[in-house]
Amino acid sequence: MAGKTKILIVEDEEMLSTMYKVKFENDGYEVFSATNGADGIEMAKKEGPKIILLDIIMPKIDGFAVLKKLKEDPKTKPIPVILLTNLGQDEDITRGKELGAVGYLIKANNTPSEVVTKVQQYIK
Repeated sequence: MAGKTKILIVEDEEMLSTMYKVKFENDGYEVFSATNGADGIEMAKKEGPKIILLDIIMPKIDGFAVLKKLKEDPKTKPIPVILLTNLGQDEDITRGKELGAVGYLIKANNTPSEVVTKVQQYIK
């Protein structure tokens, strides 16, 4: 294998971001993280990850706006994005899917191990 699969985590809560990062790295992934939407967009362009985990409620630019920007850019459009959030309302899920998210995981309902397992299904 020519290098590890890259994952980008855009999450403003550092403790959560680190927890997911460690979990994915332990499973052999190369993980990049951004703590706000603007950095997330830049990192997605620079690193070209295989998949992006994106929180919705963040400083500067929220996850919906980040998702919209990623899907408008030809360079980042093909990258699958999974929304990883605590917003579990149907309208949020619908909006995320309409904007192009391939998945929607509610943090409170998934352990880090479950998140890794679900993300692996999208990467394969």
